[in-house]
Parts: sequence; C-alpha cells; structure tokens
Amino acid sequence: MNSAMNPAVDFQLTRNPFGQLVFGTPNGETHRGVVPVRAFPIAAPEAGIALVSNEGHELVWIDSLADLPEGIRVLLEEELASREFMPEIRRIRQVSSFATPCTWEVETDRGDTAFLLKGEDDIRRLAAPTLLIADSNGINFLIRDSNALDKASRKILDRFL
Repeated sequence: MNSAMNPAVDFQLTRNPFGQLVFGTPNGETHRGVVPVRAFPIAAPEAGIALVSNEGHELVWIDSLADLPEGIRVLLEEELASREFMPEIRRIRQVSSFATPCTWEVETDRGDTAFLLKGEDDIRRLAAPTLLIADSNGINFLIRDSNALDKASRKILDRFL
C-alpha cells in the first residue's frame, strides 16, 4: 500500500490493495475510489486538480501538483496517467489524401501510429496555436504548438485548416 502524508497538506492519500485511491482526513473520514480530475487538462495540466469521491463530490481542490508532497504527487500523476490517453503529435509523416476521409500517419510522444480523419471538422482549434484532432475511433490527438512542427508537417496540416 502506497501512502503519503505531510503536515502542510490536510489530507492523506493512499492506494488500497485493489489499486483504488483512498482519501483520508485528519478526523478519520475516508473515501475509497477517489478520482483526480484536471480542470484544464490541455491548457494547464499541472494546475487545478480536484479529488472527487465516487459519488461525484469534490473532496479537495489542488492548486498545483508542484505544491504537493512527493508521495501524494506521484500517486496522483500515476492515477492521471492511467486514466488519460491523449497522444501528442510531434510530426505528420504523410496523409493518404488531401480530401477526407483520409489516413494520417503520424509520430507521437507515444510512438508512430496511423488514424482515419473523417472530416476537417474533426480538427478543432483550441487556444492558439493548439489543435485537437479526433480520429474515427474517438481518440483525441493533441498538437500543442502547430508552429513548432517541422515544415513538412505544417504544410500538410495547412491543407486541412
């Protein structure tokens, strides 16, 4: 069982034998199956995180992961990583066609992959220059900074924007 406690933080966070996060208060109140939820998963992934009970009630608000003791921070980062899957596109290798639907072959932070883009509407602009691309299976791919892509990738992307 992993555990973390710090006098600067007024709660305890552990992982039970079933792998669930358990939230505890100094007065002995506990909640099993706690879920961390990011307020701004793309714009500010390290800030604004709520710990929510399995009934959907916010138990505590965390302004920044960096403010937490290492043990609690590690538990939360592990839990968030296991729940979130949003590969970040680093390079667009090629597309099968400049008309949709088409297959994109990309390099991501999680390895090379290919996905089907059904239509240009599946490319959404977030806060400039961030883009979110949804594939035909509902997986979201993130381009954090389209200006940081290599020239060939930007050229392909511009054909769809």
